[in-house]
Amino acid sequence: MLNLLTPETVRQAAAEEIRDGVRISLDLPLDRIRHSSYGRKPFVKELINKAPRFVNDDVLTFNTQTSTQWDGFRHYGNQKHKCYYNGHCLEDFKTSGVLGVDAWTKKGGITGRGILLDYAHWASTHNIPLTPFTSTPIPLTHLQSLMTEYSIRPRPGDILFIRTGFTAAFNALTSQEEESLANRPAPSFAGIQNGEDTLRWLWENQFTAVASDTPSFEPSPINHPQGMTLHEWCLAGWGMPIGEYFDLEELAEYCRGKGRWGFFLCSVPLNVPGGVASPPNAVAIL
Repeated sequence: MLNLLTPETVRQAAAEEIRDGVRISLDLPLDRIRHSSYGRKPFVKELINKAPRFVNDDVLTFNTQTSTQWDGFRHYGNQKHKCYYNGHCLEDFKTSGVLGVDAWTKKGGITGRGILLDYAHWASTHNIPLTPFTSTPIPLTHLQSLMTEYSIRPRPGDILFIRTGFTAAFNALTSQEEESLANRPAPSFAGIQNGEDTLRWLWENQFTAVASDTPSFEPSPINHPQGMTLHEWCLAGWGMPIGEYFDLEELAEYCRGKGRWGFFLCSVPLNVPGGVASPPNAVAIL
């Protein structure tokens, strides 16, 4: 789906969406998720002083899933057929860098027109409760109603962002509550309803990538009785990156103030050969 980001598509997005010169980062700090679910190791930064010179280095150790990230095509495969995008198997990854996120970076990253669906704000105006720390699905019909009300019209090549309110709820937790949340036996988080209807909607709108502020975009734990999870179809089926833990708070506030929901996205992942996922280094330009 990244092939939809043609020079003409990107040029049009830049010409139409960059109006005010405002830049908003969409990345959480790498150390923001202090207690991660699923046994993933937290971020560690080591400062190395090069004494006697007045010089410092630093060494960063982190799991790319523990803060804002794009899931790459090596991250999640088709669970039934045990293969990844374009039919690659796990053995392929041991001998080559195929499907690494570095391929995106070499093409200029994920850059084009982003559209924001501020579901958290829309839900609050319709008296719909938000339950970010449960596996509650956000109905597709709600997103469609939001787009109609806000006059949001997607076009092929758009990069879809959905603010569910997870970041605001997470930031309101104490450190002890964060730790308890991560240590639940079965971590569960809200997300976009998976299944055939949502998959058809994503495909028919020709989004090039999708992202939200939640840990897994779709409800977690990830499952579907017919195997129609968004991770399997988007990543392994279509080559559509999935973004997670995006910080959309400042962007949503700005968009509400301006009454516009489109922006120019510039995201250049780490140039790691064979990388599974990467911090997005994402900036919204309006």
